[in-house]
Amino acid sequence: MAVTIEDLYRSYGVLADAKDNLSPHKDAYQVILDGVKGGPKEKRLAAQFIPKFFSSFPELADSAINAQLDLCEDEDVSIRRQAIKELPRFATGENILRVADILTQLLQTDDTAEFNQVNASLIAIFKIDAKGTLGGLFSQILQGEDIVRERAIKFLSTKLKTLPEDVMTKEVEDYVFAETKKVLEDVTGEEFVLLMRVVSGLRVLQTVNGRQQLVELVVEQAFLEQALNPADPDTVDRLLQCTRQALPLFSKNVHSTRFVTYFCEHVLPNLSSLTSPVAELDIQLEVLKLLAEMSPFCGDMEKLEANLNMLFTKLLEFMPLPPEEVENGENSASEEPKLQFSYVECLLFGFHQLGKKLPDFLLEKVDAERLKDFKIRLQYFARGLQVYIRQLRVALQGKTGDALKTDENKIKVVALKITNNINILIKDLFHNPPSFKSTITLSWKPVQKSEAVAPKRPSGEEIGSGGSTKKQVSPLPRRDARQIYNPPSEQRGGFRGGRGRSFGGRGNRSRGRIY
Repeated sequence: MAVTIEDLYRSYGVLADAKDNLSPHKDAYQVILDGVKGGPKEKRLAAQFIPKFFSSFPELADSAINAQLDLCEDEDVSIRRQAIKELPRFATGENILRVADILTQLLQTDDTAEFNQVNASLIAIFKIDAKGTLGGLFSQILQGEDIVRERAIKFLSTKLKTLPEDVMTKEVEDYVFAETKKVLEDVTGEEFVLLMRVVSGLRVLQTVNGRQQLVELVVEQAFLEQALNPADPDTVDRLLQCTRQALPLFSKNVHSTRFVTYFCEHVLPNLSSLTSPVAELDIQLEVLKLLAEMSPFCGDMEKLEANLNMLFTKLLEFMPLPPEEVENGENSASEEPKLQFSYVECLLFGFHQLGKKLPDFLLEKVDAERLKDFKIRLQYFARGLQVYIRQLRVALQGKTGDALKTDENKIKVVALKITNNINILIKDLFHNPPSFKSTITLSWKPVQKSEAVAPKRPSGEEIGSGGSTKKQVSPLPRRDARQIYNPPSEQRGGFRGGRGRSFGGRGNRSRGRIY
């Protein structure tokens, strides 16, 4: 015989009147459990009554949780939301792991209100037992079906940082780090970015030692012990993703040496043959920008001279010789060589940073003929640079406010910064002996406050104001989206974040009913 609304209220009254002596009224609680088999009204009442008296009948705990779970899977979304809202009341003792597991699986819903309720219930049980809740989440990340895994990782990446310190204790954060390392053994590119956001936000890792541990985590993913296959876009993408995640971690105490070494030994020699993982990404420029950003944090290198020589070689490739003149004084070439300012800024900066470690490189490690060739290229490039700087200043002269915000003028502002940066670095190299003392802010990076109020440089060396920057989706302190400038003679390449290509080729996992 089906349970009615009256039966439910009667049983509720019996249990409520019993106060602290509920154990003799097991039959009344069973009636409430049977309410899940009734109509919509009975189910809504059962969803509220079952958790209210749950703790008083430990012998019926499994039956009660299963009954509530039936309601969490009901066809009526309003019943499901009510049942999910009450689930945290079952999260006691050994039940916490099961409730967390159930709620994690329920993240797969496509109903917005229901999804928000699942999130709210997960946050609620976090405050009851954070480590137990994480156990349920990581269990599903490691073993659940793909949609559940994806949403559980996103939940961790967005919600953990909002929890207070009394919830996210050192023990809990250590557990997050340990479990995340297990997940990272088999991840996609997108998952890797999100999980790095999770661990990078842990307070326990906000130390030099903690940052070093995070770098080690990225190094493991980057496969720096293997040679690079430039023709494989997945391999190239993996390296880009890992380097982007490592960049915010580097400092004067946490060195970028292994990444810089790998770029010099494996990436630069294959620069022209790199296969871009994203069609519209200028892969060569992207790689050079990553190298430039890492180079200030490079520590002692085993093969410093060889790596400097590789940077020097690449720099020569992007700094053309002047065209030969025929008898009438005209150029023999039909057109002027391309001056690829964006590439040269990166290579010059990287060479400048590593050159500080071996300041006699140009005078003692480069043969006379090659050094002469370099000086000819440098002088030709410098002349073209001065012409272009003057053109840019004339084009921007008198423009302020909204006039500088047009797309065309934004590009010119960035171009002026690129060319001024190159100008400063070239002047250092013209010194005898070459100097490596000047400091610049790379054209795609925001100007630091200390630099913004620095004394004005002499005329001809002023750095133009930086272009606009906007942030990508991502994790962790994400890298700024860069306004990439290429002069008219260069091909232009945009920038877009990685596509999250597979890092480890996760196979599809399927699961039936939520349990």
